[in-house]
Amino acid sequence: MIALARSGTAEGVWLRAERQRSGRGRQGRVWESPSGNFYGSTLVRLRPTDPPPATLALVASVALTETLRVFHPDGALAIKWPNDVLLDGAKLSGILLERTEDAVVIGIGVNLAHHPDLPGREAISLAARGIVVSPTVFADTLAERVARWVADWRGEGMAIVRRRWLELAHPIGTALTVRLPDDSATDGLFDGLDHDGALRLRLADGPVRVIHAADVFLI
Repeated sequence: MIALARSGTAEGVWLRAERQRSGRGRQGRVWESPSGNFYGSTLVRLRPTDPPPATLALVASVALTETLRVFHPDGALAIKWPNDVLLDGAKLSGILLERTEDAVVIGIGVNLAHHPDLPGREAISLAARGIVVSPTVFADTLAERVARWVADWRGEGMAIVRRRWLELAHPIGTALTVRLPDDSATDGLFDGLDHDGALRLRLADGPVRVIHAADVFLI
């Protein structure tokens, strides 16, 4: 998709793979990619009046969670900052954003049929909860939701995305461990999102720390 973005491919085009040989997650982690799961990418062409490009992570997680709720309406789905979608507290999907020139490529992987064994990270699939959905059907619904939320992000700004993200996230007050880029770790309570989508973490002694980059774990 990066090559297509550089060649001038229009916004909203999707590229979907049946499986991947070199799937990647955040920070270069390997993303296992067996057949039966969803692996897709789309792109957004940035405009001067758009909100900050990094906030597309929140847009994508809202669209993805709404899509998952179509197929599993009774599931305990929740977003973990910034864009992991959890089912019963286990990782169900991953989202990766990559910037190239005037475009942001949004890559999404969802454990529809299979889930990996991740050291220290619990994972799950829809199939493990008895939900059977084909990647093709899932792709159609996801494309519609992403297009809708990109339009709202662009037309109404971050406030509407932030509000919906908070509705779909784990509750305010959830205990978190935050591992920062320097590999230090901090515990605290989830205190919502800052105006720009950054994580607000309430520390044990009371103050709120605003975090823009970190790995986040539920305690």
